[in-house]
Amino acid sequence: MDRRKLLMGATGASVAAATFPTPSIAQGVRELKMVTDWPKALPGLGTGADRLAEKITAMTDGRLKVTVYPAGTLVRPFQTFDAVSAGVADMYHSVEYYFEKKTQALNFFAAVPYGLTGTEFSAWVYYGGGQALWDEVSGQFGLKPLLCGTSGVQMGGWFNREINSPEGFKGLRYRMPGLGAEVLRNMGATVVNLPGGEIVGALKSGAIDASEWVGPWLDLALGLQNAASYYYYPGFHEPGTAFVLSVNRKLWDSFTPVDRRIIENACASDFTHMLAEFTAENANALKIIRKDGRIKVLPFDDQLTKVFGQLSRQVLADVAAKDALTRKVYESYMSFLTDVMDLQEINDRAYLTSRHTALSST
Repeated sequence: MDRRKLLMGATGASVAAATFPTPSIAQGVRELKMVTDWPKALPGLGTGADRLAEKITAMTDGRLKVTVYPAGTLVRPFQTFDAVSAGVADMYHSVEYYFEKKTQALNFFAAVPYGLTGTEFSAWVYYGGGQALWDEVSGQFGLKPLLCGTSGVQMGGWFNREINSPEGFKGLRYRMPGLGAEVLRNMGATVVNLPGGEIVGALKSGAIDASEWVGPWLDLALGLQNAASYYYYPGFHEPGTAFVLSVNRKLWDSFTPVDRRIIENACASDFTHMLAEFTAENANALKIIRKDGRIKVLPFDDQLTKVFGQLSRQVLADVAAKDALTRKVYESYMSFLTDVMDLQEINDRAYLTSRHTALSST
């Protein structure tokens, strides 16, 4: 990977500076560059990266001073993985399915169609062997990954027309990343991935017919309600999208044990913070969307759900066959999913059904 090609507008002195080892060290302070795939100040994600950087800086008493570079400032969107792997930047804040071309195994550490929810995913990572597998996958590229957030269950997306059957996806030009995109390709859709900052323009111009992003809060912040009027749920493709802070492995190994633990704790703290923030803000944003008479909030029908499920199973089986390490990750993930689904049937799902019955009868 050419380090110079990763930098935005790098010429002259900036290119020369990029050839020096990172991070820079001055008077005992290590200045770290965090690159992201989020537009500047994007609620929840851009601000989440800022919050995590501030936590690491404060919790280390300034020994590690983290500066955030939003998408397109230091490196281009979706080049954060390569930048950190190559040492052009020190860490990235992103979601791993953006980098699935490196290895399909990364999808299991981002979002899997009809897979683990955010809280279930954290249980797999922390107590089900997921972190060791993630380290093994990312370690091939000189990276140390840490779970640092989740947006919870996402929405199915914004469409410029009503979708009543699987046939409605044939020829549909849809923006979606990850394994969900492969499901829709198998349904005849033309699927592309675009950075968040380009989605609204593409919808308005007709370059795409539909797009998912995250959920009510971030969708409103991006302005998707101004580009399409059919809003579908749930997001079968992203039941609990996980966000990652991935650190250059050589840099990670150079930190003291205390500083490594501080970064780990900051990430774990921000996982909780992000989920709470998304839950509260999504509830508020959904009220705004429902009050807009122009927008139709609709569920995917049962026929579509069955097709999504059938194709999701096939896509996962195909991905698992790619290589031995991906197969190992797949088997661990699916085994944990089976166990936790049994629990959730008599736990969260049973409670939510019971709550709905109880409160709707009053």
